[in-house]
Amino acid sequence: MDAFVFRRSVDLSAYPDLIVVYLGLRVNRWLGVKTLLGIGPGIAAIEKSKPAGLLAHEPMMFSLRHLAFRQYWRDLESLEAFVRSEPHKTWWKQFSKDHQGAGFWHEVYRLKGGMEALYLDMPPIGLGSFAPAKAAEGDFATLRGRLGA
Repeated sequence: MDAFVFRRSVDLSAYPDLIVVYLGLRVNRWLGVKTLLGIGPGIAAIEKSKPAGLLAHEPMMFSLRHLAFRQYWRDLESLEAFVRSEPHKTWWKQFSKDHQGAGFWHEVYRLKGGMEALYLDMPPIGLGSFAPAKAAEGDFATLRGRLGA
């Protein structure tokens, strides 16, 4: 007997400015375990408060020492507003100065075109596994600059 496969797709026409973000935290040293466990309440708060423009948030797990998330944002402006607001702004400022035994990465994909990636205290993965690394400075210092927006 042949199995019936029900195929579906999605209509993204209502989201012309869609942004997809993959981000992750990887334990590099023992202190990073505390850092990894410490982000739980912040992530839960994001899911509960659902910031303006956040369409969906999905946890992923690459390994016991490497957690990741996938987020869908209505547009680049919503994502930028979130990263510039509390508590994200303070967390990012602190983490950028002291990675607390963990590495961080993100990749951003824009439906309108453009992709970018950033890696802190860890080797590049994903896009960085095949594209040449470049210092995140000058035009490459900001998300918008790396996207070419």
